[in-house]
Amino acid sequence: MMTEKTRTVPVAGGSLDVRTGGHTGPTLVFVHYWGGSADTWNGVLGHLPPTQATVRYDQRGWGTSRALPGPYHLDQLADDLARVAGTRVPGPFVLVGHSMGGKVSQLVAARRPSGLVGLVLVAPAPPQPPATVTEEYRQGLSHAYDSAETVRHALDHVLTATPLPAAVRATAVRDSLAAGPEARQEWPLHSIAHDITLAAHDIEVPVTVLAGENDLVEPPGVLRDHLLPHIPHATLTTVPDVGHLLPVEAPGAVATALGDGLAALQH
Repeated sequence: MMTEKTRTVPVAGGSLDVRTGGHTGPTLVFVHYWGGSADTWNGVLGHLPPTQATVRYDQRGWGTSRALPGPYHLDQLADDLARVAGTRVPGPFVLVGHSMGGKVSQLVAARRPSGLVGLVLVAPAPPQPPATVTEEYRQGLSHAYDSAETVRHALDHVLTATPLPAAVRATAVRDSLAAGPEARQEWPLHSIAHDITLAAHDIEVPVTVLAGENDLVEPPGVLRDHLLPHIPHATLTTVPDVGHLLPVEAPGAVATALGDGLAALQH
């Protein structure tokens, strides 16, 4: 694992602890899923060259950022991400967003910030919510992280399609319980159903989308139908055998895709 430093970045209502590592750009700025943390990306970083410049942090309301006040909606999370990138990244950067973090990253990419050269969406929530995101579905989802027992059930039966190493699974359980009640409820009850297709049309940088073959949350077909029409220049790659938690189920595949994307940007 590369050596990282923790920097404080002022945001609305307080500050974020941001972990920065490496020095070879473009910088990869990682944005975790609903229930995740900066540590969601541990395995991915372990497969990257130690000199690769990286930035990661716990989103507002989660983990070390749990005490930050709301709102916790997508626009606020996007403001936080834009602030992190604008403060901690001196040169070109690529946003790497997973699931909820993918939707946040789409919003920031649509703003066309200075220095943004690419967008990698890992099992992302698409800009157009599919018809399966019903009120009943969202109410059920809002209870997925009520307890350690419900988190383990979600991990084993919904979020993953491959067994996680014990330490990785323990971290995922810890992270999913490390949210304030408002932050935990915002995504399933509101933001997951928020349509951002108008913003998605403003994304101009190259976009890589990674889908898990056996993802029950954002299946490849959903991304083909509800993301690609709105970001038509995006390329979709399906990673075999895995589910929704690509960064922990297939960190090597994610790292390889990031390396390939960075190489393409150099030409």
